[in-house]
Amino acid sequence: KDMFVGVQGAHITYIGSEEPADAAAYGQRYDGRGKLLMPAFYNTHAHTPMTLLRGYAENQPLQQWLNETVWPFEGKMHAGHYAVGAKLAQAEMLRYGVVGYTDMYFGGVECCQAALESGMKVNHAEGSTMFLDDYTKCEAFQTNKLLFGDYHGAGDGRIKIDMCIHAEYTTPEGMIRGVTEEALRQGAGIHLHMSETKLEHAECIERHGMTPCAWFDSLGVFEAPTNAAHCVWVSDEDMALMAAKGVSASLNPASNGKLASGFAPAAKLVAAGVNCGIGTDGMASNNTHNILQSAYLLAVSQKGAELDPTVLTPKEILSMITVNGARAQGRPDCGVMACGMRADLVVLDVDKPWMRPVHNMA
Repeated sequence: KDMFVGVQGAHITYIGSEEPADAAAYGQRYDGRGKLLMPAFYNTHAHTPMTLLRGYAENQPLQQWLNETVWPFEGKMHAGHYAVGAKLAQAEMLRYGVVGYTDMYFGGVECCQAALESGMKVNHAEGSTMFLDDYTKCEAFQTNKLLFGDYHGAGDGRIKIDMCIHAEYTTPEGMIRGVTEEALRQGAGIHLHMSETKLEHAECIERHGMTPCAWFDSLGVFEAPTNAAHCVWVSDEDMALMAAKGVSASLNPASNGKLASGFAPAAKLVAAGVNCGIGTDGMASNNTHNILQSAYLLAVSQKGAELDPTVLTPKEILSMITVNGARAQGRPDCGVMACGMRADLVVLDVDKPWMRPVHNMA
C-alpha cells in the first residue's frame, strides 16, 4: 500500500515507500493513486484459434461436441483463420489482464507470430492427434519440432514451444513415447489433456489397467515438465503422483461446467501439493477468455462441490492465475512483484462502486 514501483526495461528494479533517489532516470511516470498494482495473469490452457467457434457448439456432451461439431469445423480452417483467431484471443486476454498463456492448437507459426506482435508470452504446443504408433508420420509432430527450432526463446524468451500429447484416447503408445523422447531431448515441456471426463478416465482403465495419469507416468511422460489440463477425475493416487513428479494441473471450470464434465478436485489437488493454474480452454467450450471469471467459478464451484466454504482461499485462487501459472509455463522470473522479476503488471482501478468498500484485496 502506498508504494513506489520502478521498472527499467523488462524488469522491476525498485519497490519502496519512498520515491527512488534516481527517479528521473526512470523516464515515464504513472500516477497510480486510487489504483491497485499487482502481478498480471497467466492462462494455463487455451486453444486460441478456436475463438472463431465462440457460441458455435452449444448444449452438447463432449464426444458429440467434438465429433459432430468442432472437428468438422476445424477441418475447414487454414492459416488465415489461425492468425485471426489467435489475434482475437490475445486481444481479449489482454483486456482481462492476461500476459501469458499456454496454447495447444494448429497454426503454430501464425500463433507465435501473433504473440510476437502483441508482446504477450505464449507456450505453444502444436495440436497433434494421430492413431498410428509411427509418430514420425504425424505432420503436427514434425511441425512441433520445426517450431521449437524456429521460435523457442524468441521475443526475449516470451515464446516457448512445448510438445503436445493431445490425450490418452487420441494418442497411441508409440506416439506418446516419441513425443516424450523429443521433449526430453529438447528440454521442452509437454502439454496434454488428462482425465477430462468420467468416460475418458474409465475407458483408459479398461484399456491399460490404470488411470490416464498412471499410464502417462508409466511411459515416462512426467520426466519432462508437464502441464495437464482438466484433471477432473484424477484419483487420490493420481494427485500424489502429480505432486511427486512436479506435474502442473490446469483447471478449467467454465469449460468443464459447460460440457458437464464435472468439477476438478482443486482443493484436494492443492492440499496434495500439486501446482495448480487456471485455463479458459477453447471458446467453443467456454465463450470467454475472462480469466477472472474462471477464477471466480473455480472458487465457488469448489466450495459447493465440497460442501465446505473454507476451501480455496482468495490468496490461493489469486496465486493460481499469477505465480502458479507462470511456474506451470516454466517462467520462474514471472508472476511475482519483486525486484529482479519481470515487470508483468496489471493496474486495477479500485475506485469504483463495484470495488468498494475494500475489505480484502487478497
